Amino acid sequence: MPAGTGKALLCGIPARATLLELAACPAGTLWLCDPHSGDSLPALSKPLLPTAVSVQNLHLCEGYVGHDGRSHPGFYCPRLTDPPGHRYCCQPSPRALKSCCSQLALEALTGVNISILASPDLLRNPLALPFVGLYALLVLLLMAIDLCHFYRTRRCHLARLLPCTPGSRRQVTAEQLRARGNALFQAGDHGAALAAYTEALSLSDAAPERAVLHRNRAACYLKLEDYAKAEADATKAIEADGRDVKALFRRSQALQQLGRLDQAVGDLQRCVSLEPRNKAFQEALRALGSSMHEKMKTMSCTDSKVEQMFQILLDPEEEDADKKQKAAQNLIVLAREEAGAEKIFQSDGVRLLTQLLDTAKADLMLAALRTLVGLCSGHRSRTLAILAELGAPRLSAVLGVEHEQVSLAACNLLHVMFDSLKEGLQKDFRGKEDAVVLDSSRDLKLLIRHLLELLALEGASAHGRDNALNLLIKVVPRKSPKETNNSMSLWVIDQGLKKILEVGSTVCGSPGSLPVTENSRMSASVLLSKLYEDLKCDAERENFHHLCEDYVRGWFEGHELPGKLRAIQTVSCLLQGPSDAGNRVLELEGIMDSVLSLCASVCEAHQLVAVEALIHAADKAKRASFITANGVSLLKEIYKHSERDSIRIRALVGLCKLGSAGGTDFSMKQFAEGSTMKLAKQCRKWLCNEAIDAGTRRWAVEGLAYLTFDADVKEEFVEDKAAMQAMFHLAKSEDRSVLYAVASTLVNCTNSYDHEEPDPQMLELAKYAKQHIPEQHPKDKPEFVKRRVRKLLMAGVVSALACMVKSENPALTNSCRELISRVFLALVEEAEDRGAVVAQGGGKALIPLSLEGTEVGQTKAAQALAKITITSNPEMAFPGERIYEVVRPLVSLLHLQRTGLENFEGLMALTNLAGISERLRQKILKERAVPMIEGYMFEEHELIRLAATECMCNMAMSKEVQELFLAEGSDRLKLMVLYSGEEDEKLRRAASGTLAMLTALHPPICKRIPQVTVHWLEILQALLLSPSAELQHRGAVVVMNMMAAAREVAEQLIASEMLEILSVLAKDKDKPRVAQAAQESLAQAVAYGLIKPNPGQA
Repeated sequence: MPAGTGKALLCGIPARATLLELAACPAGTLWLCDPHSGDSLPALSKPLLPTAVSVQNLHLCEGYVGHDGRSHPGFYCPRLTDPPGHRYCCQPSPRALKSCCSQLALEALTGVNISILASPDLLRNPLALPFVGLYALLVLLLMAIDLCHFYRTRRCHLARLLPCTPGSRRQVTAEQLRARGNALFQAGDHGAALAAYTEALSLSDAAPERAVLHRNRAACYLKLEDYAKAEADATKAIEADGRDVKALFRRSQALQQLGRLDQAVGDLQRCVSLEPRNKAFQEALRALGSSMHEKMKTMSCTDSKVEQMFQILLDPEEEDADKKQKAAQNLIVLAREEAGAEKIFQSDGVRLLTQLLDTAKADLMLAALRTLVGLCSGHRSRTLAILAELGAPRLSAVLGVEHEQVSLAACNLLHVMFDSLKEGLQKDFRGKEDAVVLDSSRDLKLLIRHLLELLALEGASAHGRDNALNLLIKVVPRKSPKETNNSMSLWVIDQGLKKILEVGSTVCGSPGSLPVTENSRMSASVLLSKLYEDLKCDAERENFHHLCEDYVRGWFEGHELPGKLRAIQTVSCLLQGPSDAGNRVLELEGIMDSVLSLCASVCEAHQLVAVEALIHAADKAKRASFITANGVSLLKEIYKHSERDSIRIRALVGLCKLGSAGGTDFSMKQFAEGSTMKLAKQCRKWLCNEAIDAGTRRWAVEGLAYLTFDADVKEEFVEDKAAMQAMFHLAKSEDRSVLYAVASTLVNCTNSYDHEEPDPQMLELAKYAKQHIPEQHPKDKPEFVKRRVRKLLMAGVVSALACMVKSENPALTNSCRELISRVFLALVEEAEDRGAVVAQGGGKALIPLSLEGTEVGQTKAAQALAKITITSNPEMAFPGERIYEVVRPLVSLLHLQRTGLENFEGLMALTNLAGISERLRQKILKERAVPMIEGYMFEEHELIRLAATECMCNMAMSKEVQELFLAEGSDRLKLMVLYSGEEDEKLRRAASGTLAMLTALHPPICKRIPQVTVHWLEILQALLLSPSAELQHRGAVVVMNMMAAAREVAEQLIASEMLEILSVLAKDKDKPRVAQAAQESLAQAVAYGLIKPNPGQA
């Protein structure tokens, strides 16, 4: 038998072998080797126990290498975990581990009687105890030294954290603190050094010492980039010693960073005069002088341009319109750059721009307003100065002018001013530091007060009033519920709620009514709704209710019929906005009776107001039963006998709302069979009649929004292509109040509202209790919905939705956005429809929907984006920079509160994006998606686990992700290796692909794989022996990369059965990629000298 194998373990044992060497033989028979022939012979049944053998050796288990290649340290028996009687070392077989055993076990194992020998003492040598004690003392000494070192280096931090008495504080002198600060500064701990210098200042009274400390603090502030404080400390040092060149130089550095270059030059010149041979000062002065020269050259050129532009614009004799237009455009472009805006500001530009505003010429006013936008953008101090120069009354007056473009430009300027005052960057410039204030609430309230006054100002234009409402909607309510301060909303409610209600209560055509547009009342309703939603407690809401009730009661009780009309119009406005407040007001005595009585009025204006109030009241389930009992007959009478279409269509909408009270429940029908279809037919007829004005046709869409709960109405509507296109045309018109009705109609047609399948057990229980059970219409089944979606796509629904999303009108509320998102999700449900949605602008429209609106709406839009990204080429669906905007919505689908389907689709979409470019992978990393992806790799659902693993495979191409797999204490790599051995072939393919990627791009991972699990060889061999060519290729690439990474890894691979597997695969001509990887692995083994080359191969 060859040496080193099988039972030749004890070949070459000397004649005077120890008993422990004999005991290491296999159980049963001891084997010895003939020293001449090398053949193994069975030992005699009676032991050959020389008298010289020391029994002490029986207690020693020497270190050895096990059958698995691992090294095991030696030990003495018994160990602490062994029974006291187990004092002997035993090894039952060569493949077993050594352990401690009893005397009987050893005699049975070896067949040697050792009882005749004297029993030795336990191997607990008392001489070891002093050494153990010395070792313990050494450890304690090192710990004490380390504690002292920690205290000496960090005691400045402890001094700030622990309270100290005045007496103990004086134990440390200012000189010691300064020395400590110097050491900390040299070590790079500038914050701690600053604290030490500051504490030293509090202890020092000597002026020279304080000057040095101020100079050192200035150096710390420069390192911490707090240049204003650095300048202040350096100035204090210079006041004590005007020849302190270090303080002068540090102040020049701070002034340079603050933009005060002329003062910085003065300090540097002083430094050079004090130390003429200092090259650092000379070089700094030369560089600063060059920088100032370039800036002065640019500014001088800009100076002349600014003067020329203002001269052209303000010259009354200049008749060249093109020249003036060009000058105005140049001025606007110049103001968009920070240097240009500052130069215009310094060149008395605000006064000149005010003169342009006073010319009352539209083109000059537009140029002035757009230039002012550039001056105010992101600059708080300039905004305050401009506001002080122009004055809030002037800006409010410009907002209320008749010219629509000028009013819109003024609205944009005010919006920028609001943003700058609330959140703008605080930038300090020489000469205007005093203009920077921390609290600008007074100026904000001043602007808002004038906007509120504009709402009730009779001389203001209708467009100006709309712009003021839109501006208040954007700037007054909190942006997020996380913000705790709602004081601005409370102030607006107290100061201006009645002014907002003045707009909402306006009756068009009545004497003394305010000029309003078709959108004004809707904007007022939206503003009231947002203010009401911004309230945080019942007391605040009760105050809101009281103010509304007082306003309505004031008009209703003391102004005869015109007052009653204003009161009813206010109720309509509130019902469209904060419906809780509208319901409270509707319950006031006499209001509902007046509505019903005015519905029968012979005056069209009065009837319009009353019917609209009745329609809005019918929305509320609380009022529906009362109106059904008292108003249906009246509405039918108006619909049948009124000669005016504007009245008939409103009465029809009221009937539609009452007729749809059952929603999608097929078993609950309010009207007789066929009545709903007749109402819908009439709505479509009016919708397609272009002779009727758009404002009246809008009510036809309102009716359809309610009637389309009925599946029969949906089917007829999608068959009427003319009606669909007429509705889409209205959605693209300037009348944005129709947006919600259009979105509601489309949600009904696509069945994209939320609906849950009822629990069968609950259904049975409801039947037993004789409770009502909702029934689904047969035409609301999936095949009907799919057909309706196709017809909507053919009619151009996507372009209409995209146009609706672009609207900046307040009518595009968060609820409206949610409805549009639901429609988009229904449109992209089928993979074959997604290309058409993208081609018509759906992908672009979905991005803003996924970033703004209700949480449900954002989630629906993000899911629609995921579906598009999964089946389409993302670079084609979202061209240019738009593809990077898609990442955040997709990452939001990974949150734990999302459904499993949303998680799965988000992972699949991110997988596609991660495979495109490194920039996209960096964007995904920036959105902190990797921890969530890792979490889903442990998901029980196999599809989600697979999607997460595939996503990680693509993310592994990033260097940052590769480093995560080598992080200490991480099981990421172990998980990938184990997943490569799972039964699920798709999961194995994804995990082994990740391993192939990691081992190719980051070689250190190759060395880590053998350490993460003992089964790594089995898993790699299983990959290579898999019937799947893809798995074989991935496994072959992993082995190839590991062979190339390190010789010790290659040795472990070659020592196993991997050599035979690679040899077979290298000859497989049917799988060339696998064969090539196997050949490269074998070639690397030959290069290491682990195997010899096959002479038969070329």
